[in-house]
Amino acid sequence: TAGVLSVSTVQPARHSLNALPTGSISVTFDMAVDPASINAGSFWAFGKWSGTVCGTYSFSNGNQTVTLDPDADLFFGEQVMVILSHDIQTPGGTTLRSAGYSWQFWNAAAPATRSFTFLDSMTTRTFPAQGSRAYGGIATDLNNDGWADITVVNEDTADLRVFMNQANGTGKYDPFIQPTFPINMRASPSEPGDFNHDGFADVCVANINTASVSILLGNGDGTFGPHQEITVGSQPRGIAVLDVDGDGDMDIVNTNRLSNNMSILLNNGSGVFGAPTFFEGGGSQEWALAAADMTDDGILDLIVGARDSQTIIVNRGNGDATFTPLVPQSAGGAVWMLVFGDVNGDGTEDVATANSSQSNGAILFGDGAGGLAPPVILPTDPFPLATDLGDLDGDGDLDWLTSSFNGNWFVFTNDGSGSFTFDQEFLAPDAASCAVLVDIDNDADLDLVLIDELEDVVILQLNDGTRIPGDLDGDGAVGINDFLDLLAAWGPCPSCPPFCTGDVNFDCEVGINDFLTLLANWT
Repeated sequence: TAGVLSVSTVQPARHSLNALPTGSISVTFDMAVDPASINAGSFWAFGKWSGTVCGTYSFSNGNQTVTLDPDADLFFGEQVMVILSHDIQTPGGTTLRSAGYSWQFWNAAAPATRSFTFLDSMTTRTFPAQGSRAYGGIATDLNNDGWADITVVNEDTADLRVFMNQANGTGKYDPFIQPTFPINMRASPSEPGDFNHDGFADVCVANINTASVSILLGNGDGTFGPHQEITVGSQPRGIAVLDVDGDGDMDIVNTNRLSNNMSILLNNGSGVFGAPTFFEGGGSQEWALAAADMTDDGILDLIVGARDSQTIIVNRGNGDATFTPLVPQSAGGAVWMLVFGDVNGDGTEDVATANSSQSNGAILFGDGAGGLAPPVILPTDPFPLATDLGDLDGDGDLDWLTSSFNGNWFVFTNDGSGSFTFDQEFLAPDAASCAVLVDIDNDADLDLVLIDELEDVVILQLNDGTRIPGDLDGDGAVGINDFLDLLAAWGPCPSCPPFCTGDVNFDCEVGINDFLTLLANWT
């Protein structure tokens, strides 16, 4: 755009599925930038599970390319959001557009067989007879030790209950921290973020029965400060985190089912939010919500699931804290929750829904201009409440998991084109309510955290069970055949990710470090 600094290219590419968690994040502008305008407030990233990406900045290509080199690896298989503020400028004072620029991508997950081993079942109850109604889970690292912690949102006890990862590679957790962290009644929809930009993960939660949103700032040790509670519309059912106005911080948007509208909560940059601004979301009974760049313009849009009209409406982000509803598309049912990701590998975002009353889920392919194709519907167990995407087998595409209140958890595998096939189910003790796809034991593949809201349990399932690093042929031992496989694959992996056989440390090259790991596990 004439008269403004513009983004030419980004790496990892927006919507990409196979970024290296060990890699850097870079932006190339159409003009040289002033290095003094690049800092942790103007160019930063947040991994959904690894948290704020801290690191150092370097400049190349005549200061047109800026690279953020993380101090620590991000998590395998997680989604990452990058935010550029309108404060970035050239030495002559030409600034990035007022809307800023934002994009999202996924980190690659390691190859896995989708053979899961039960690890543990953790209660969210303080006393056996006192139900907490565990209905919502976040797996963001709360103490920056590089391991996924689990924060559970509880409707009846109106609090957050935090399980800290034991950080020993077992995938096990300590009992939840007490005292717990108060929010308000029937809290459920939740998202992580770094609202005060102190490098520690925070959480926002919608409280359905009190028509409010709670924001809890993390202390960096698994605990949270007192919640800031803001009154929004009646029955908030969905929540999303994004920079709506280009100032470089994370704002909050939520749906209000009975008010039949949406709320924007603007962040002052210190994690303090102002009173809501309301707007129409384009459907009847706005319920489900996510934030993604559906129009490929570097401004995050809103994907709204309207329950009564059974539609999905993309609300185009204008970059000035306003949104424009686009043409609605059928959701295939009364949508309860939705998520997004490029499921067919065409470089644009798609949508996956859970349609409770119809006992189905739907996939809607995006066209990169805000349009959605008609839903492709798959049956689930009765009354699905949750839908989640993640690469469970490390083949470079997103698989799908649904959670059904009157049934179980279903896993569907993706053939790479966005065509899904039922793979397996996990039996719920009472009510399969939600799930988190995250690497809890740091072996680079995605495990399952399954939450049952009636039994108040968090069930941990390890992907590939007790796989041994270096066991390339999967026979349960590391020996001569694995060594020969490693030698045959020696050198750079072709078109990596997905990771190749022999790449034990998942750096896209089979070399001496992989050999040493194999040797250390020789049996």
